Amino acid sequence: MPDMHQRVAVLGASARRDSYANMALRRLHDGGHEVVPINPNVDSIDGLEVLDSLDEVSGRVDTLTMYVSASISAFLIDEIVRLKPGRVIFNPGSENAELGAALQREGIAFEHACTLVLLRSGQF
Repeated sequence: MPDMHQRVAVLGASARRDSYANMALRRLHDGGHEVVPINPNVDSIDGLEVLDSLDEVSGRVDTLTMYVSASISAFLIDEIVRLKPGRVIFNPGSENAELGAALQREGIAFEHACTLVLLRSGQF
């Protein structure tokens, strides 16, 4: 069974309650995970401080879940590699072949999946 208490960075975290990024953030937090929201355009979400960039994250990150398009993540490849997350989840719409290749070169696990589905099915 997967570890139920991970430190999860949410890239593209959103304050919009109807967004998948926000739903995942809340479900992760409610499930006991330590959530680190990342979005340079948001100060806080549900009382959680939102960091401007991945370079501001200190300490380990078990999972980086992606809610940004390839056109945004293309500029973040170096930051993501420096973060060295245990794994990266490309949620639908966030797929990026160039980033996937960089992760593979660095030995960082990644998967194309939906964080919400993984959480609901106990596979997170």
